[in-house]
Amino acid sequence: MTTTETHTAEVDKTTEARMPEAVIDDAMIESMKARAGVDLRIDHSINNEEATRIAVIKFAGGIGDINTLWTDGDRATASDYGAPVAPPSFVIGCFSGIQFGWPGLGAFHNATQARFHQPVYWGDKIDATCRYDGFSGPRPSKFAGRMVTDHFVNSYRNQRGELVAEIDWQVVNFERGSAKSRSEEAASDTAKADLILPHPWTEDEVRAVEQQVLAEKPRGAESRFWEDVAIGEQLQTLTKGPIGLTDEVAFIAGGGTPIPRLKAHAAALVDYEAHPAWSFRDPVMGSSEPIYAVHYNKAAANAMGVAFQYDVGFQRQCWQIQLLTHWCADDGWVRDCSAQYRGFVYLSDVLVHGGEVTAKSVTDDGEHVVELTTFARNQRGADVMPGTATIALPTREGQSPVARRAQRG
Repeated sequence: MTTTETHTAEVDKTTEARMPEAVIDDAMIESMKARAGVDLRIDHSINNEEATRIAVIKFAGGIGDINTLWTDGDRATASDYGAPVAPPSFVIGCFSGIQFGWPGLGAFHNATQARFHQPVYWGDKIDATCRYDGFSGPRPSKFAGRMVTDHFVNSYRNQRGELVAEIDWQVVNFERGSAKSRSEEAASDTAKADLILPHPWTEDEVRAVEQQVLAEKPRGAESRFWEDVAIGEQLQTLTKGPIGLTDEVAFIAGGGTPIPRLKAHAAALVDYEAHPAWSFRDPVMGSSEPIYAVHYNKAAANAMGVAFQYDVGFQRQCWQIQLLTHWCADDGWVRDCSAQYRGFVYLSDVLVHGGEVTAKSVTDDGEHVVELTTFARNQRGADVMPGTATIALPTREGQSPVARRAQRG
């Protein structure tokens, strides 16, 4: 070990990142009650406003989606979409969430419900809005002293004013100081659970995972007809990992917006001066870093009361949607999906996504749909994202769900 390395190790052991800490009190509760129903100002957290070719390609790459339907304009034009198109999750890259309220509390995005109404085509301009629908709680928690859950509704419209998608999402806010102390107290329990971070993969294990990733292909232009689907049918898997730092950086670069978006030097410091709760001091580098750095900075994650860097909630949601679009083929349509984020997905983890068909029906508006349950299991066997979905599939007679929506647009 060099002298520089020794010094860095010593700094790591003797200093720690600190974030603002507060407890939930009556004044805070009344202040947040007064904000319920308010349309929030979100311009500082909007990334992509237009689905340009480059924006769509970067977003698909940032979530690891290899379906060329989103990146090959000629192929998309030859499909039932009739023109180059973005994945349904692209709206998340326009605007996902916002850092809001509850100063001094830690926060985790813990659930999402998405509804998709219209395709987003290359060149479409997306206008996003976010409404705060209030909170539930406070309630006691095993993780922290007390917690409250915020409820938000995002709406996305294109340049014609058509509603493209809606996303309901929830955020758990907790007393950070209590969470941190309880995390330290639970260190022995963590050891008993054999949770080693980063996960100690062998070279052979990593190669096996990578071969599985490379073998998982989208169904593509081969239609999956509603008549051929059976209740109990298993979805093909979609594997992510071992999740690394570049996976998080790629998600950010592709439009998975930090809250607020990442800036550098004076542009960042001006924001942090105006909003001190947005940042913390890195104990090793001495730099001011955004709280969003919990997803790639260990000191930030530790200050949040978490053992290691972890993924982004909306990033995990994009993976669920990718699982669905891989399965339903180019002319199937994801009508809605929902997921709960249970447990952390740490950098170095591997997630295997899958699911099962649980029901078939015809909707009141005449679409043939299947209901699904989905999962995302890590290498420790835990389902860290149970979910559901409704997918409209083509039949051997009549329009496909995609052609139906393309005509409406």
